[in-house]
Amino acid sequence: MGPELEHPLRYDLVNELHARPSPRLSAPATCVFVAFKEPRDAANRDRARDLAHLTQLTGRHGGPRPDPHESHYQGRLGRHDLKWESHTEFVTYMALTPGLPIRPFDPSAGAIFPQDWQQAAPGKRVAAVMVQIDLLPDDPAEALDRIGTWFARDSLTAVWVLEEAALIAGDFRIDADGWMRFALFVRPGVGEGRIGRIVHRLVELETYRAMSMLGLGRARNLSNRLNELEPRLSAIVDGMTDESRPAEAVLHELLTVSAELEAQAVQHSFRFGATKAYEAIVTDRITALRETRFAGRQMLTEFMRRRYRPAMRTANSAETRLKTMLERAARAGELLRTRVDVERSAQNQLLLERMDRRADLQLRLQHTVEGLSVVAISYYVVGLLSYALYPVAAKLGVDKAYLIAGLTPVAVLVVWWAMRQVRRRLHKHGPAGDL
Repeated sequence: MGPELEHPLRYDLVNELHARPSPRLSAPATCVFVAFKEPRDAANRDRARDLAHLTQLTGRHGGPRPDPHESHYQGRLGRHDLKWESHTEFVTYMALTPGLPIRPFDPSAGAIFPQDWQQAAPGKRVAAVMVQIDLLPDDPAEALDRIGTWFARDSLTAVWVLEEAALIAGDFRIDADGWMRFALFVRPGVGEGRIGRIVHRLVELETYRAMSMLGLGRARNLSNRLNELEPRLSAIVDGMTDESRPAEAVLHELLTVSAELEAQAVQHSFRFGATKAYEAIVTDRITALRETRFAGRQMLTEFMRRRYRPAMRTANSAETRLKTMLERAARAGELLRTRVDVERSAQNQLLLERMDRRADLQLRLQHTVEGLSVVAISYYVVGLLSYALYPVAAKLGVDKAYLIAGLTPVAVLVVWWAMRQVRRRLHKHGPAGDL
């Protein structure tokens, strides 16, 4: 089978399907997870810096060096299994360790990610999650007693997942050491791959929730700016019916507001698009867990509906409002341009009328000048002919006055006829005749 048979990207695309498998682990175990994102223009960041940061961590723990051409990494670092992934806007680190810390959610469990190493990251931390995986007690009420001391009651979420194969609990709060904590209790006999998928979906749920809510701050800033621009746009639209204001001046004001709105759209389009994509992933991860109610406690969907969806609606509302104002500005611009065109057409009509009057006046002046020219030329022609015919008139005995009187009408007629012929030739061979 020759190489020309295969598409050059076929193997790369298939390998991408298997590039980020879910981890495999058995209870009890501990998962610590961190995600870093550069504050500005993260999609165009220097990814070599991310790789250098990963290499620094693997070097500290004596692990294998990452491949500089890969966007993912898996390796053994002491007691920890490390999984690193590079995404469009952020990078994630997941460390899995067998067993549980001496105290529940002890910060020492995250020692694989030293504080100085985290502070040296190219970006800022947007997610830090600690998941404790333990076996479900024979009496689930015992697990309920434990999580009651670990999490805040007002935001506690506890649900069965995957047909009651496991119990997930958390409060979506950040503890004093900067970790968001989740507890996972699995029934005996649940496979390592299934446990790994649950943990993977759980940390992705928190990561994409955090990434999607980055759009909330942008939405608030945008709303404040739109609150300033909307009265200006409304005043311009309301003032379009004021005939005393020149349309071109109003159009200039509208273009200023439209340019500001377009600038806001350019600045926020990527973030709002990413927010929608991340929100869809959050919804997908919750759906994939197939949650059911546990002991009357709050479910993930209920928590997200009350605490998370309003933030997404705020972002969507700001984006919709921006689009609406852009459309209003565009419609107002079309109306103003139409008004300007009508006014210019009227001005052009007046200009043409003035040109017509001027051309008519010029024509009248031309006829007057032609009449005067006939008189002047006839005067000189009569004078010349009188000099030429005076000897003949003297021999014939004709008085000079009678000779001039007789020549004058003939000369005028001849000159008038000659001028008329010249004008006809000019009209015949003018611009219209040349066509």
